[in-house]
Amino acid sequence: MDLAHVLLLVVAGLAAGAINAIAGGGSLITFPSLIATGLPSVAANVTNSISVFPGYVSSVAGSRADLTGQRARLTRILPTCVLGAVAGCALLLLTPARAFELIVPFLVLGAAATLAFQERLRGLVGHPRHMSPRRAVVSLQLVVFIGAIYGGYFGAALGVMYVAALALILDEPLNRINSLKNVLSAAVGLITLLIFAIFAPVNWLAVAILAPATVVGGYAGAKLARRMPSHVLRAVIVSFGTGIGLLLLYRALR
Repeated sequence: MDLAHVLLLVVAGLAAGAINAIAGGGSLITFPSLIATGLPSVAANVTNSISVFPGYVSSVAGSRADLTGQRARLTRILPTCVLGAVAGCALLLLTPARAFELIVPFLVLGAAATLAFQERLRGLVGHPRHMSPRRAVVSLQLVVFIGAIYGGYFGAALGVMYVAALALILDEPLNRINSLKNVLSAAVGLITLLIFAIFAPVNWLAVAILAPATVVGGYAGAKLARRMPSHVLRAVIVSFGTGIGLLLLYRALR
């Protein structure tokens, strides 16, 4: 790996860490960058999953003030998140990826549209405060589990999907939902790190270059997200999600 490749990974890590903290989708910067250094696609995918994990942790640190009062909720959903991430990693390692790659762009675009039209959709499905306690619990667990499977398998734009879904079922400001997304993304990232480190062809030199950069970018991005008004944060996430979905669709169909 030459100096140009090192600089490419550092810049990609900084940008991806910030984007993951604000909206999600930073892997679409780091994954192509790893490919550009000469890594095969599978090695680049698993190396990327491990590299972005420290950035998720720093995002949690940067948004910890918005986690106040959410300890009980996190205690209930983190085990579900872990189980989903394990299932997603198993799918990645044991099944062909082509069919899922064709579905992913539509999931991302759907998540962006869900967040964009959140209030109208709430009018159709009901506002979170009107949900029965049982429905609220089941809906939250289901969203967390499905999102974690996706995160363990593929992961790009996981944050967009989590924010969009959680915003429909939780009666919370978007900044607090974003902080919850950061914790869930970090939990998924930890599981992928543990599994891929043992069973997958990780390039540890690339990890050593990317990971510190994602930490810096993640912390800065989380601080920036906390200062954004909800409507601005929503617009940023929707814009990123739409762009990411269209890019993934282009890659899947070409």
